[in-house]
Amino acid sequence: MAMTIKHFMESTDICPVIPAIKGDEWIEPAKNSDSDIVYILYGDICNIADIVDELKEAGKKVIVHIDLIVGLSPKEISVDFIKKYTKADGIISMKPSLIKHANEVGLFTIQRFFMMDVMTYRNIEKHVKASNPDVVEFMPAGLTKVIHYLMEGIEKPVVASGLILDKEDIMGALKTGAVAVSTTKIELWDC
Repeated sequence: MAMTIKHFMESTDICPVIPAIKGDEWIEPAKNSDSDIVYILYGDICNIADIVDELKEAGKKVIVHIDLIVGLSPKEISVDFIKKYTKADGIISMKPSLIKHANEVGLFTIQRFFMMDVMTYRNIEKHVKASNPDVVEFMPAGLTKVIHYLMEGIEKPVVASGLILDKEDIMGALKTGAVAVSTTKIELWDC
């Protein structure tokens, strides 16, 4: 069954911490985590299907950060590859064209924004309207003072990620309005 925004919201309501794995040693802890959603932040065209399969067999909804998969280019054909050759439920990307195409082929979409400056902030609403992701993700999550402002004009659920050091960072992001936090810190995965 395809992942929906309803499932995402129900899952993050139960467990607002999403494991993000960046190597094989993260797979087993992610399979055993409280979250039923897992982000894959590594891999290549030869092993991504196997990584996805292992997590799917554990009952997880799997979202692949397509920009980080070695051997895939920032082109729509990469989305088609993920859809055709893996059982991934969705993708994460910073590229609006990939988000838009993933929506067209029925993948769940998370558009990630790395907050570097005011220019990025000013363009968020335009990019979100153009690509229409299911969820918007802001990095780094440590920007709890500005997450509220980043959410203005965006009628999408927001995930905070990056620079999550402890439970206090998680709680800070959630208090500002994020529905979830994604992190690679295994010790923070259990809700």
